[in-house]
Amino acid sequence: MKKFFFTFILLGIGLTSDYAQNNPNLLLPINERKIQMAILFDASGSMDGLLSQAKARIWSIVNDLTAMRSNGAAPMVEIALYSYGNDSHSSANNFIQQLVPLTTDLDLISQKLFGITTNGGSEYCGAVINNALGELKWSNDGMDLKMIYIAGNEPFNQGSVDYRKICPQALERQIYVNTIHCGDYQTGIRDLWQDGAKLGGGDYFHIDADKSIQTIATPFDEPINAYNDSLNKTYFGYGIQGQVRKEMQATQDQNAQSLSVSNKAERSIAKSKANYENSSWDLIDANTQGKKDVTKMKDDELPEEFKGLKPEEKKALLDKKTEERKMLQKKVADLAIERDKFIQTEKAKLGDKAGDDFGTSVSKSIEKKAEKIGFNKEGN
Repeated sequence: MKKFFFTFILLGIGLTSDYAQNNPNLLLPINERKIQMAILFDASGSMDGLLSQAKARIWSIVNDLTAMRSNGAAPMVEIALYSYGNDSHSSANNFIQQLVPLTTDLDLISQKLFGITTNGGSEYCGAVINNALGELKWSNDGMDLKMIYIAGNEPFNQGSVDYRKICPQALERQIYVNTIHCGDYQTGIRDLWQDGAKLGGGDYFHIDADKSIQTIATPFDEPINAYNDSLNKTYFGYGIQGQVRKEMQATQDQNAQSLSVSNKAERSIAKSKANYENSSWDLIDANTQGKKDVTKMKDDELPEEFKGLKPEEKKALLDKKTEERKMLQKKVADLAIERDKFIQTEKAKLGDKAGDDFGTSVSKSIEKKAEKIGFNKEGN
């Protein structure tokens, strides 16, 4: 069967840590340094296993990204999605479709990920990497991290776009190409997956794409999710998209819950962090970012809870709900620390028995490359 490919693109440069530590550009406010991640799916054939791995690991990957620090500042995380190798896509575009450009909108990423379907087709690794390089708005800042992850099991050299030219072009722009072969190690080497990683300056992994993700349930999952449900009540959709986006938020909670309680807990933790920012539709985030002044907004733009109130009453309610959100986010964050300790203890008992899957492969290379340009993981 044809397999999905996943390409995760994180912004980066092969700088030494000594350079990073002495570069004044590191002295940035929170969220000014970037990690950009593009996910390119080969949507050919029957790849439910790999797709399930991606769904089950997406929030743990996001949490790994947002745990990176530079002088105490968290990076801005942007993610893009592509689907390729699907017969329903245009043959003129090598059966490739951009689902989402680089965005900070994590709910949108989840929605598109859970909406992917598969349908036969031909998988062209060189072509999809080439599209991602040319179409996405990559950062030109040398202190940002850029990486590509491409996963699949078909030969890496299919299609008219030669990966031997494209992967070095990515590396010239300090974008690392990492490959994840869905199969055994030697087959991946024979089918040129390792060669693609070498030419792109990245890492080569191999995984069992049909392996079920084994999540570690913790006593902290349910309390975290309960706080998350309360946290949702502090979101107030404004404008035309407000209610639609609030419903999307709830739907993505349900998508995570459908996989496991632990998966929803990972999403809940991601929602407690600064990178879960929704100023385009949420009143509190818009006010915090200086994009909206609730005292000057008309009733037809406001959520029901704020309609008919005097300006000072609107501000008082917004301030109250803002503080409530901060309190709930802190409770989730505190529990997340204890949850992580519990998981690390359980993982230590397993040792190497668990093996790599899609998510662990991505997370390992993220941390390694991030450290080279001056990031360190929170708590380290």
